[in-house]
Parts: sequence; C-alpha cells; structure tokens
Amino acid sequence: QVQLVESGGGLVQPGGSLRLSCAASGFTFSSYAMSWVRQAPGKGLEWVSDIDSGGGSTYYADSVKGRFTISRDNAKNTVYLQMNSLKPEDTAVYYCLSSVPGPVYWGHGTQVTVSS
Repeated sequence: QVQLVESGGGLVQPGGSLRLSCAASGFTFSSYAMSWVRQAPGKGLEWVSDIDSGGGSTYYADSVKGRFTISRDNAKNTVYLQMNSLKPEDTAVYYCLSSVPGPVYWGHGTQVTVSS
C-alpha cells in the first residue's frame, strides 16, 4: 500500500526558508512522478509542483515559481520541496502525492506557517 510521510514544516518568518521532505513506500518510487500540493486555511487544494520519475523535468505553479525547488532522491524514495523567500500566503498544510494509478493516497501533511 502506498504510504507518504511528509515532514519539515514549521514556523518561519517572511523571507525565510524551509525544506520539506516526503518519504514514500509501498510502490516503485523511481517509476512515478510526484507532486506537492497545499491547502491554506479555509481554502481549497492548490497544486504547487510536479517532478517526473527521473527528476529531469519539474513544473511549478506561478505563485511559487522562482522561490520553490522540487527534487527527488530515488535511492532514498524521497521527494523534497525547498522553499525560499517564503511569504505569509505560503502558509498551508503541504502534502505530497504520487502518480500511482488508483486511489489517491494522502499522508498527514506538514504544516508551514509564515509569520512574523
């Protein structure tokens, strides 16, 4: 069964940085694209970034382009999201998702709060 465990969130001041991690198990990690999405308080889900299975192609929402970097380590079954120049509007629970066909598997997410 697909399992995704997000970590690395926390409280950070505007302009600060955080690196999120997502440890995956239960599937052949290196065969599937991965995504990060987020949900801000009182709002719907927002797609943040995708990375292909090999890590060679990455995609970003306009709201994070130039500030966030997605990467993966297929040897460690882990996908990362480096977040720089954080803004209060980046405050959200961040989730990673796999592209494995079938039901959508969710982890618990990791809370990112950007506030002074």
